[in-house]
Parts: sequence; structure tokens; C-alpha cells
Amino acid sequence: MQFSLVVLAAGMGSRYGSLKQLESVGPSGEILLDYSVGDAMGAGFTKVVFVIRREMLELFRETVGVRYEGKIEVEYAFQELEPLPGGRVSPPGRTKPWGTGHAVLAAAHLLRGPFAVINADDYYGASGFAELATFLKTAAPSEYAMVGYRLDKTLSDHGTVSRGICRADETGYLIDITERTSIARTPEGIVAEGKPPVILSGAEPTSMNFWGLLPDFLEKLERLFEEFLEERGEDLKAEFYLPAAVSSLIGTNEATVRLLHSNDPWLGLTYPEDRPLVAAALAEMGR
Repeated sequence: MQFSLVVLAAGMGSRYGSLKQLESVGPSGEILLDYSVGDAMGAGFTKVVFVIRREMLELFRETVGVRYEGKIEVEYAFQELEPLPGGRVSPPGRTKPWGTGHAVLAAAHLLRGPFAVINADDYYGASGFAELATFLKTAAPSEYAMVGYRLDKTLSDHGTVSRGICRADETGYLIDITERTSIARTPEGIVAEGKPPVILSGAEPTSMNFWGLLPDFLEKLERLFEEFLEERGEDLKAEFYLPAAVSSLIGTNEATVRLLHSNDPWLGLTYPEDRPLVAAALAEMGR
């Protein structure tokens, strides 16, 4: 059985100010992707699919893809505005692709078995990949998993972030995921945007887009994307988020999602000032 790693790498790092997927953070010039792909290979994944913008292909292949060729099967999928299901077209003025759920659909034609989904600019740690691989070996249709991290361990000291805040039941299955925006530490505690602002404890399990999924999920995801386009397709800024799609399937009892936990810290690049902190944390871990 082939396990694939789907890497969401189409974002151009607007807040970061450069192509953060290519930022060196390791002692020998490693980028965050080097750790993720290496940890995935160690857990038994045999293929990596990079979801990128078509215009990034040459740069990405020369600076990222060549690192892994000959070690793991490498393929590329392109997240673009179109084609869209049902013969729909993007509204005039729309310039950005349709979000993380849409990005996974862009890779669907390259997936033949269980797969994990990650962001290109996050560090997840080896234990999360091992947990997902173990889960996927015995998962039944409509049984999925997510590796979660404590909210207070995923914030940046240099600006706000958006996070999917998770609720789980006593057996460790997700109940739902709520997307919270503009989360930051303040004198009043950890606060998310809202009217009134939402106060968070920091202990909430949080989605960092680290998923274990099966091929049957893709059919459900495409249907939800069609429904999304029907309702919000004319909104130039609307995004089809993967956590929201999963939460919808949980709410309609079409899927169960086991909440897994990594023994490793999450690290990520959101702002340029995050880079030295990430590099120091990796060095402290001996990576």
C-alpha cells in the first residue's frame, strides 16, 4: 500500500515577505520541508506530492524537488483558479486560488492510497508522522485522523495568526473545528478576533493542517467544494478551508476523525522574525 505525503506549498508568503518555503533554518542549510519529508520517509511514506502554483514549478523543482529525487517518488500538482467542478468559472476579479481544501483536490488525481496532508512552512516532528502511519495502516473508509498541537505552542511573538480550534469528545474523536482569526497574546490573555473578542485558554487542541486521510475523502471533499461554490463562489475573498470541510463531514456523521498528539513541538514561519527562533529550537533538539 502506497502512503503519500501531500505538501501544501502554493502560498507565496505574503506576510513573511519572501518565499518562506525556501528559508534555511537548519545547521547545514536545511529548510523546514527537509525535516517533514525526512520524517515522513522514516514513517514509511513512499511518495510526496507538492501542491504549488504552476509558475513556481521550475524554481521549486530546482531548489526543493531535487533534494528528494532518488530518495522518494516526487510529483507536482498545480493549484489554479480553474478548472472548477460543474463547468463553473471564477468570478471576474478573483486572483487567488480557493484555499487549502481546494489545494488537496488539486492533488487528487495523483493519490492512489492513504495520504497525509501538511503545510510546507511548518515543522511537525517525527512522532506525528509515525502516529499517522500507524493509524492509516488499519483505518476503515470514512475514518480519518488529525495530529493536533496546543494552541499556546503555535503562536507567533511577532504578529497575529489564524488557527483551527478543535473540540474533541472524551474518547479522543473530533467534534468540530472552528476557524479563529487574528489570534494573539495580549495583556488579557490569548485573544481571537470576534464581536466580542474571543478569549482562549491556550490549551485548546489546534489544527495545523496535519491530516491522515483516505481516497474516499476526496469524493466527499469535491462535493463540499461544489456546495461551497454554489453558496460563496461570487465572493472574491472566500476560501474553502480543509478544516472546515472536515468539520462539516463530522457534523453530518459522514466521517470520524481521531485526534492524535505529537510528542514533538510545532514550529513555523509566519513572520521573518520567527526564523531565528525556529533555527534555535531545531538546534536545541539536535536537528
